[in-house]
Amino acid sequence: MAGSAISSPTIIPRSEHPVSRASISKAALNVLYGLKDAGYESYLVGGCVRDLMLGREPKDFDIATDASPEQVKEVFGRGCRLIGRRFRLAHVRFGREVIEVATFRAQHSGEEAGGVMEDGMILRDNVFGTIEDDAWRRDFTVNALYYNIRDFSVIDYVGGVDDLKRGLLHVIGDAETRYREDPVRMLRAARFAAKLGLRIHPDSEKPIFALASLLQDIPPSRLYEEVLKLFQAGCAVQSFEQLRHYGLFGAMFPFTEHCLSQQKDDYPLVLLIQALENTDARIQADKPVTPAFLFAALLWEPLRQLLEQLLAHGKTEVQAMQDAARQVLGEQARFVMLPKRFSLRTRDIWHMQPRLRRNNGKRALLLMENASFRAAYDFLLLRAESGEDELRELAEWWTRIQEVDDEERLAMCGPSQKNRRPRRRRSKPGPE
Repeated sequence: MAGSAISSPTIIPRSEHPVSRASISKAALNVLYGLKDAGYESYLVGGCVRDLMLGREPKDFDIATDASPEQVKEVFGRGCRLIGRRFRLAHVRFGREVIEVATFRAQHSGEEAGGVMEDGMILRDNVFGTIEDDAWRRDFTVNALYYNIRDFSVIDYVGGVDDLKRGLLHVIGDAETRYREDPVRMLRAARFAAKLGLRIHPDSEKPIFALASLLQDIPPSRLYEEVLKLFQAGCAVQSFEQLRHYGLFGAMFPFTEHCLSQQKDDYPLVLLIQALENTDARIQADKPVTPAFLFAALLWEPLRQLLEQLLAHGKTEVQAMQDAARQVLGEQARFVMLPKRFSLRTRDIWHMQPRLRRNNGKRALLLMENASFRAAYDFLLLRAESGEDELRELAEWWTRIQEVDDEERLAMCGPSQKNRRPRRRRSKPGPE
């Protein structure tokens, strides 16, 4: 059971598990063997072992060792960089690949050297221990499996292999305590359930409903990184459904959640689901995605409602859009912080929506040369496809003008453009 200690670990020999060195990156093998040859223990650990056990291809390879971060740096020299304060880690670079190496850590009360806690939340965790200590302080049983480079066995202290077979996601130890230590673990539970198709064990599931609000104690910049993991991993729709089910979405996007819960029709939810489906499709097709477009969709309904209020108070459409965008992004930053380089692009996507309605004359041709045109056009399509029927004809017009030759393009923009020398429009790939 995940909540009680196992007297001795389960050792699964190479002949009885699917993990193969052929599936492990060369850089990870170099680190594993480098530590081993220097006399240290070295294991693949966490999600990479879990994915290999499931027959999946890991995105990253993490390593655990009994060597301290400083000792790891001694082994790999200039190819190693020590990072972190909350969790002291070593990053070892081989070519373009970076392998994260963590020293075995132990549970602590926050009073030991290297451990700092506040109101049950771990603020710093550099209390080192044994491999067994390390296993018991990890979050979920399926993430606490170790691949031993010495004999190619898989070591399981917490019943993770059995939980994988049963399709269960099980918190190690008391779930409420572990969530209070780090509320982000609730987001990880939702993400792993969506990504791996696992069912959260009832004991691990129940506290989430009561503790979701603890996410508001997490720095907004850290939650931004978690949002990307949730929505840019190819399972955005499933992640969104998990987050809303457990009340986690509202803790991160309270204004959007309020709009969704008050909706009188399906439009806001349809637009958001469609945006997430488009994101999943692009990721599966190995196409680029940008947080700017994602946040434009996530926050569109709060923006749209505020825009209507500002217009009703007599502001011009352009002025109302600018004020609404600034206010929505500013208030959202208290919960999830979108970096400025993306928030400016999100704002541009929104600002161009009313401008796209003015599709005649020189103005239309100039809009197509704008750096944000493609993203704004894609967002217009999303709105039209999601239920804003009055935009369908406009979306079709903008689609067609990008497909025709220069002469027909000038004709579409009106008689005044017929004698205008066409400018070659720079091709800019769209983010969505």
